[in-house]
Amino acid sequence: MRLPTGWRSGLLGGRSGSPAAPRGPLVVKCGGSLLSRPGWPHLLRGLYPALAEGGAPLLVVGGGAIVEGLRAIDAAGHLDTTLVHQLAIDLMAATARLVAAELDVGIVSAADGGGVLDAGAYLATAPAPPLPVGWSVTSDTIAATVARARARPLLLLKSSPAPAADPAVAAAAGWVDACFPRAAAGVEWIGWACPPES
Repeated sequence: MRLPTGWRSGLLGGRSGSPAAPRGPLVVKCGGSLLSRPGWPHLLRGLYPALAEGGAPLLVVGGGAIVEGLRAIDAAGHLDTTLVHQLAIDLMAATARLVAAELDVGIVSAADGGGVLDAGAYLATAPAPPLPVGWSVTSDTIAATVARARARPLLLLKSSPAPAADPAVAAAAGWVDACFPRAAAGVEWIGWACPPES
């Protein structure tokens, strides 16, 4: 995978003996924080050809500032956990639509091919056991769950580099959510990438 100039990348983990480069179409978790960077559409459009080298990628887009607003509302009001969890997933549909429009790719509800995943629609029909409810689950875990279920490599696009090449250490540092290490267990290849420093 040949990333554009300035992008940094590395491995976060994967099963023992996994290849140095991913094989096949990626599941790409696109961190919502990237959508707050100036010029983010240009940034993602420049990266997309590299993501598609192994086949059409499936993007799982985080909620970003929209969901962070909900988190602040929840912290101030201590709302019903199940309701807030569902609202956060619903709000991810908005950022998914933004990214899909900027990349000119479709929104999909199944994880069989490429496009931008409607996480709510996917989770409503996914055969896997339901995810835990609460802020310990974010788009990190959703993307890992999809990658594991579809036996696809996983790339995490974040605003900053991974703090270590270990999912448990990354979770302890808050770089991924608390449920990610368990959700990612069994994923063949897990990598990360972050854009050039501003």
